[in-house]
Amino acid sequence: MTSPAKFRKDKEIIAEYETQVKEIRAQLVEQLKCLDQQCELRVQLLQDLQDFFRKKAEIEMDYSRNLEKLAERFLAKTRSTKDHQFKKEQNVLSPVNCWNLLLTQVKRESRDHATLSDLYLNNIIPRFAQISEDSGRLFKKSKEVGLQLQEDLMKVLNELYTVMKTYHMYNSDSINAESKLKEAEKQEEKQMGRGARQEERQTPRSPDTLASVRMDDKPVRRSSVKKIEKMKEKRQAKYTENKLKAIKARNEYLLALEATNCCVFKYYVHDLSDLIDCCDLGYHASLHRALRTYLSAEFNLETSKHGGLETIENAAENLEAQADKQRLMETYNIIFCPPIRFDFQSHMGDQMGYVCAQQPLQGELLQRCQQLQSRLSTLRIENEEVKKTMEATLQTIQDMVTIEDFDVTDCFHHSNSMESVKSTVSESFMSKPSLAKRRANQQETEQFYFTKLKEFLEGRNLITKLQAKHDLIQKTLGESQKTDYCLASGRRNSTARKQESAQVIPLIVESCIRFISRHGLHHEGIFRVSGSQVEVNDIKNAFERGEDPLAGDQNDHDMDSIAGVLKLYFRGLENALFPKEVFHELMACVSMENLQDRATHIHKVLLSLPSNTLVIMRYLFAFLNHLSHYSEDNMMDPYNLAICFGPTLMSVPEGHDQVSCQAHVNELIKTIIIHHESIFPGSRDLEGPVYERVGATEEYCDSPHSEPPLVDEPAPDTVLDNHNSDDEIV
Repeated sequence: MTSPAKFRKDKEIIAEYETQVKEIRAQLVEQLKCLDQQCELRVQLLQDLQDFFRKKAEIEMDYSRNLEKLAERFLAKTRSTKDHQFKKEQNVLSPVNCWNLLLTQVKRESRDHATLSDLYLNNIIPRFAQISEDSGRLFKKSKEVGLQLQEDLMKVLNELYTVMKTYHMYNSDSINAESKLKEAEKQEEKQMGRGARQEERQTPRSPDTLASVRMDDKPVRRSSVKKIEKMKEKRQAKYTENKLKAIKARNEYLLALEATNCCVFKYYVHDLSDLIDCCDLGYHASLHRALRTYLSAEFNLETSKHGGLETIENAAENLEAQADKQRLMETYNIIFCPPIRFDFQSHMGDQMGYVCAQQPLQGELLQRCQQLQSRLSTLRIENEEVKKTMEATLQTIQDMVTIEDFDVTDCFHHSNSMESVKSTVSESFMSKPSLAKRRANQQETEQFYFTKLKEFLEGRNLITKLQAKHDLIQKTLGESQKTDYCLASGRRNSTARKQESAQVIPLIVESCIRFISRHGLHHEGIFRVSGSQVEVNDIKNAFERGEDPLAGDQNDHDMDSIAGVLKLYFRGLENALFPKEVFHELMACVSMENLQDRATHIHKVLLSLPSNTLVIMRYLFAFLNHLSHYSEDNMMDPYNLAICFGPTLMSVPEGHDQVSCQAHVNELIKTIIIHHESIFPGSRDLEGPVYERVGATEEYCDSPHSEPPLVDEPAPDTVLDNHNSDDEIV
């Protein structure tokens, strides 16, 4: 029988799982609510734009005075919105930014023109109505896909719940069977002990009499012992059977657990991103076309307004779905971030939280791994074909919504009479007879795209689940091979080990710092201004291939992109450069008002870190200190550098106030930049490369890497192999 304590433990485990699932379910609901809010804001934004241009067309004849009133009207509407905080947060999105810039530009408009008024009424307003209709339709379809994905996710969670309960049930049966087996063993021992005591208590008798008594007692004891032995064998078989069932159930639970975690991660990291892409499909491009139509009319009507309109043009060019998606997910990161992984909830008495690959299960797992591999190969081929079809369809839709039909220069080549304007407008984009056919083709293509999208997402879901199970089984089966490999690798050549361990400063860090020290000390906004994401990725990929794209004296790279690569490297470390273990000790140092005392305490805390970590810190902060000396040119004093590097080098642990803690982190980084010489040990106390202050106009000496060095050249037996540096970082 299950004890009350074990029963309560089971209930607590189930309750904990249900609470976690409940939180995920609430998060899923909030995600759809957030997307609903986005749709409502978009519809409201488009409606505002239509009302705006309609009213603007009516008051064009009243010239600048009424135009100024119009701008104030819509600005006041924005300020007085009921959901002001939500509206304020949306200002970071590129469409909302365009709208705000447009209102500002209205104050600068000063001329009335019949052609401009006619274009507003018969071209721009219908475009916004079309965008609104398209956005609503696409959002509805996207929401259907989202609901299906969430339903599939909940099915996976329910499957995990069922497997977990089965595991607990079988494990409980195993424990009960083990208890009964122990009870039978005790009875056997008790019976054997009783027989021995009876023989000892027997009064000495004659040999004939004693033999007679023993002959009479022997059949009784033998029958009792055989009965107990038979019961013991039966219980032993039952225990073995139940134990095997429990192990199999645990394996299934662990496999389902891994698959569930992968599915949940895939949903939050990939599916949500794809879903937001679907909601934004064509919206930014269509809005870009409408705004470019307005800009074309304005530029041709009044050249003197060109300076003010350039601001709106830049905003229209920066309409970017991917950037808006990133801003949206960062603004509402709580509801879009993946939840914590599900942990293995071990049953009482079961401490083995991994898949068992011992006999007789090893052969079964091997066969299952091979079956999964075969199934995955087939699924990947099928899903890749679906993906190609989907991407081709998406490209077709993108081509439909990126037609450059916004130039209305020809409308201003005619007489300003109303008859001439109307005849010109009648030949415009919005009046072409083919419009209905084009829209029908667009909607049909959209429908086909969503069909393929659902098929692709469902296939990816299945691949994710099966791949998780396959990888876990394969990892389990390969543990013995891994052990053999580790033993063999432990006997590798000692010289090779020295060369590997000698590379303390990763190549990507050394090369980026060297490049910036040579060419970017005076670069304004270094580390603050974002570089080209394409170039950042190209440089990063080159380093990952073992190359050094910054070698030589060429200065053909964007300086902001180089700075972005350096920040990206430290931001991408699995563990931040400053470990979480010393977070509280370092934060305590910030409270010290005396800067020298603060630096001394920081020095003591950092001495507890590994030497290779200290070498990297010393190298980096010596460079940042050097860079701050040129703050009059680059505008990056220690405080500004700390703002850029604080979140990258030291993450705030969960459960802390992110805003206040980040301010303390920035203050700490600023202190280390200023007092780095007293905080970090010198070359005598800490062996390793040391950053040398080499200005942009100074010459470099030759280095073993055929590049200008920024470090002291080490002794011959500790030559750094920079090309293996990407793997040597704490």
